[in-house]
Amino acid sequence: MLNQPVSLDALEGVILDFGGVLYDIDYDAPPKAFAALGDPDFASLYHQASQSTWFDDLETGKLNRERFYGHLLKRCAPGTTEEEVHAAWCCILTGMPPARAELVMHLGTKTRLFLLSNTNAIHARVFEEDLQATLPDADAFWGAFETAHYSQDLGLKKPHPETFLHVCELHGLAPEKTLFLDDSIQHVRGADEAGLHAHHLDLSQEDFGGWLKRMGWPMPA
Repeated sequence: MLNQPVSLDALEGVILDFGGVLYDIDYDAPPKAFAALGDPDFASLYHQASQSTWFDDLETGKLNRERFYGHLLKRCAPGTTEEEVHAAWCCILTGMPPARAELVMHLGTKTRLFLLSNTNAIHARVFEEDLQATLPDADAFWGAFETAHYSQDLGLKKPHPETFLHVCELHGLAPEKTLFLDDSIQHVRGADEAGLHAHHLDLSQEDFGGWLKRMGWPMPA
């Protein structure tokens, strides 16, 4: 059920992606930052559609920060520091408008709401600290979700259908009564294969608020 309108009342729960859908991401920033550090080929290893195996290992908790940054340092110019690599790796994270957090909090009062993110311990610490510092009420934002699932903790990643089925099973959700929203089309296709209502948020056309309005779902007053 790909991109088909559905009433919120017909659903048992909604699963949202984090980066892109809620938290703004700049996929072009890390390749530029690593090129400046002496690695012009970073973009071939890591982009929205696919990535190298050791990025996957980082996002499923199989690779720690020390070993991951060791891989990156070997690709950079001599003399590059771990602090510079950290800044280049995390510049992909650009922030969340407080108004978008308000939309999430309102939606959380209308349905069971969950978050499912392919992320890693390094990025999670950065964006959690950023939201704590920039949102008027970060605790209320996170409290809108019944559970926030990170791939590093699940040991499973999108777009594999078993990832979506596992989350549904954890929370007693029927896949056919659960909606998943993501800005990466390969993740949406995985959710569709798992039997969920799968929606692609095309960020070149609309943002999360625009999608909510188009769906006809309740909006804050």
